[in-house]
Amino acid sequence: MSHHHIRRDVGPFALMLTGLGSIIGSGWLFGAWHAAQLAGPGAIYAWIIGAVIILFIALSYAELGAMFSESGGMVRYGHYSHGSLVGFIAGWANWIAIVSVIPVEAEASVQYMASWPWEWAAWTKELYVVTNGHGELTPPGLAIAVVLVFVYFFLNFWSVKLFAKSNTAITIFKLVVPAATAIALISTSFHPENFHIGAQGGTHAVDISSILTAVAISGIVFSFNGFQSPVNLAGEARNPGRSVPFAVIGSILLAAVVYVLLQIAFIGSVPPDQLGQGWAGLQYASPFAQLATALMINWLAILLYADAFVSPSGTGATYTATTARMIYAMERNGHLPKIFGHIHPRFGIPRPAMWLNLAVSFVFLFCFRGWGTLAAVISVSTIISYLTGPISVMTLRRTAPELKRPLRIPGLPVLAALAFIFATELLYWAKWPLTGEIILLMVVALPIYFYYTAKSGFEDFGRHLKGALWMIVYLPVIAFVSWAGSKTFGGHDYIPYGYDLALIAVIGAVFYFWGIRTGWRTPMVEAARFHHDEDHDGPDLPPSADEAEKVTGHR
Repeated sequence: MSHHHIRRDVGPFALMLTGLGSIIGSGWLFGAWHAAQLAGPGAIYAWIIGAVIILFIALSYAELGAMFSESGGMVRYGHYSHGSLVGFIAGWANWIAIVSVIPVEAEASVQYMASWPWEWAAWTKELYVVTNGHGELTPPGLAIAVVLVFVYFFLNFWSVKLFAKSNTAITIFKLVVPAATAIALISTSFHPENFHIGAQGGTHAVDISSILTAVAISGIVFSFNGFQSPVNLAGEARNPGRSVPFAVIGSILLAAVVYVLLQIAFIGSVPPDQLGQGWAGLQYASPFAQLATALMINWLAILLYADAFVSPSGTGATYTATTARMIYAMERNGHLPKIFGHIHPRFGIPRPAMWLNLAVSFVFLFCFRGWGTLAAVISVSTIISYLTGPISVMTLRRTAPELKRPLRIPGLPVLAALAFIFATELLYWAKWPLTGEIILLMVVALPIYFYYTAKSGFEDFGRHLKGALWMIVYLPVIAFVSWAGSKTFGGHDYIPYGYDLALIAVIGAVFYFWGIRTGWRTPMVEAARFHHDEDHDGPDLPPSADEAEKVTGHR
């Protein structure tokens, strides 16, 4: 086997359902509860703020996804605009954020399973334990999660068409159940007084810092991150110039309506006598299902326990597909062995990449055994992966204005600047030390980059290093400000609250313009232009680093 064309079998509606299916996964089962614990009734604002921020970021990627309609595109754009080092760091962050979703969805299903209320299912109580406020799967729970990960894997193993068809049915079900849950809870039990109870008890007052932290780590960024799936599957889309923006924007807006409605329903339906210690003291294993059981809405409880398998499984299957395309794209960048770029000649999917992701999924599953722990890691990795999109899209408008752009976002210079500043703020809102830990995780993979760069003889390495200088400086600067920032966001309070937010915004603006200025016309852009000249409908197989070398004489 060798490289073959990935098939363009996915239409715009199916592509949008792919994004929606990724967004409405385990996040809806736990996100409202976690957000309420952090921000109380202010969690409603957190979902709205999160949707707006992600929409700004997503618009940058929508233009890129339509311009480079290729599988795994999210890990490629930094390579096009700034060279191999930026491409590698961005690709690594994005891959870590996405591949770890596969096991977290399996963990979500098992965690809901562990709270089944039926007598015949008493054995499920042994699947998940809570010790000192920290919950994790037991060995039997891990075994079931392993089986679920295998199910996600085999749903994608034979055909992207099979994946798309099964995902359409699953996503429709996933959209109906949350909507039915919100309506049933509001109509059965709604306590307006709950909206006046604070996260720590007492009277609720809007706490901006708590709302911002909820946006970053409660599961909101984690949930909306699903907009990436249509971008990463652009290479399989028919008419990507229309399909990608339709899928990205449509999935975010539809999901935002569902999530805000669910948050309102959750806050209003909790029995007031459970809020003696405020929302922070509210302990649930399966929030919506336990609420439905307590309110005697038995049909809804059964539906929710069933959906606790369907929703996460749909998302897990979607991410199994998209992560394989990301590994495929990283091989095309020249950062991984060539075997991971092999496409099955009959089924048109990158099977070796799927096997790699399966192995890595098991590593995450056994290292992070609780939904909340792994969701926090995913959230911060996701934020770091957002950083290159706004800068790459504006850099390419400067360095490659002649490239075909099926979609050109109006007002993008302003939108992209705001997207990068918001992403920088999100990274800070995640709180120290988590911010520093995940930034360190971005560095540990650099030996892989240097190994493959050395194999090519470090050719033109200085140019790639110069293109990455903004990011090399950016990450430790943000880590330092996070460490020195206000106690409100986990820092050492050397920078008072309020001033820290303003400083982060200024830092974001400075690095945004620096990042655009350091972009250059890379060999990958030249190779992409060559492909577009050869095929005006866009290449089925995007240019690799080797092909860029053939076209330009440089990697």
